[in-house]
Amino acid sequence: MRGFICLTSHPKGCEKNVLNQIDYVKSKGSIEGAKKVLVIGASTGFGLASRITSAFGSNAATIGVFFEKAPQEGKTASPGWYNSAAFESQAKKAGLYAKSINGDAFSTEVKNKTIELIKADLGKIDLIIYSLASPVRTHPVTGVTHRSVLKPIGQSFTNKTVDFHTGIVSNITIEPCNEEDIANTVAVMGGEDWEMWMDALVKADVLSENAMTVAYSYIGPQLTEAVYRKGTIGRAKDHLEATAFTISEKLKSIKGKAYVSVNKALVTQASSAIPVIPLYISLLYKTMKAKGLHEGCIEQIQRLFSERLYTKQAIPTDDKGRIRIDDWEMRDDVQAIVAELWTQATTESLPELGDLNGYKSDFLNLFGFGFTGINYLEDVSELVEIEGLQ
Repeated sequence: MRGFICLTSHPKGCEKNVLNQIDYVKSKGSIEGAKKVLVIGASTGFGLASRITSAFGSNAATIGVFFEKAPQEGKTASPGWYNSAAFESQAKKAGLYAKSINGDAFSTEVKNKTIELIKADLGKIDLIIYSLASPVRTHPVTGVTHRSVLKPIGQSFTNKTVDFHTGIVSNITIEPCNEEDIANTVAVMGGEDWEMWMDALVKADVLSENAMTVAYSYIGPQLTEAVYRKGTIGRAKDHLEATAFTISEKLKSIKGKAYVSVNKALVTQASSAIPVIPLYISLLYKTMKAKGLHEGCIEQIQRLFSERLYTKQAIPTDDKGRIRIDDWEMRDDVQAIVAELWTQATTESLPELGDLNGYKSDFLNLFGFGFTGINYLEDVSELVEIEGLQ
């Protein structure tokens, strides 16, 4: 472990993670969803869950785009590589089309390669999921490399956080950003690249009538507002959400629509890096599990598809046009309990007040560790191929 990164990943554990998610989707029955799906950012978290839900919930053909590190002799691949290998193996067994492109999704080259694959194999796409979570973007036109930062705007921010490895609760202060920080963060995590993808797909005429695209966002509670929704990342999310309307306008000719789905706080590599969030999530998990409301990525996305995107009714949105699948997290009764627990949380009290074990378990699961039924003492080959890699 180094901070919020695990330096190794386990091929069999990652496979188990994928199998568990496939089993969950199958257990919930079929969804009358899209049949040809492109997932940009398809190898972990919400993107992986979207690919699994599309394939095993709707029997969809899927193309996944991701940027993962391949294995080398004596060195494991990144977890998304093993996730994708397991997904493609299972899709093939189920008789489902699944191919993947490994490369920088921000680049024009990868966009063009993806379009060629769509033209060759699928013709047109019904659904485009945009789920990139990269901290760095090299702009394909200017060549400038932008790095996102996680900072408050206007004034420094001090609050509690927890080191989820040690369980130590401490105060952390984050200094405010400058204008360049905001611009860089919007360039990486805003809607520009999503719009570039959609422009390229429209121009290539590979979108079917009524095609839909969905990007993922987060709002969160007042507790995290200063560092998240009202900070640099919040500006990027505002830009992403505004871009949905721009894209919808461009898709009118094919009766298409762009949406932003606001999802729940969950343990991902991205969220683990955000101060304050691990403590919030551990208190949230405890509260939501006690109320029978807890969801992981796959439960969230399966519910998004089955209860929001693909019902016979119009897709419900809030007053800003966003789909809210964070509705259970943001319930008044849930937030009231979390806010009260927050005031009481210390290193000594957290084991009882929060679900730090659940947080750690989910974190380890991201890298293929901590799954029952896996013998972590046996030798396994790190050299795993992705069958449908182009």
